[in-house]
Amino acid sequence: MPIFGPLKRKQLIYYLRQLDFNGPYSGGNHEYMVKGSLKLFIPNPHEGQIGRGLLLKLLHQGNISREEWEQL
Repeated sequence: MPIFGPLKRKQLIYYLRQLDFNGPYSGGNHEYMVKGSLKLFIPNPHEGQIGRGLLLKLLHQGNISREEWEQL
């Protein structure tokens, strides 16, 4: 079960793949992942972690509930 809090970009990609997202693919300034017709842009790689606020925003854009995320 992933924590709802700071996590690394690799962890984010791993968990999104478990939710049937494909990618990441190159696209302009940011990479993105795809699930059906939904395109979810993910943060560029950097040394820091993805904080709770950004994670919440990404889950909202990906139509993923917090409960669904925490049940992985």
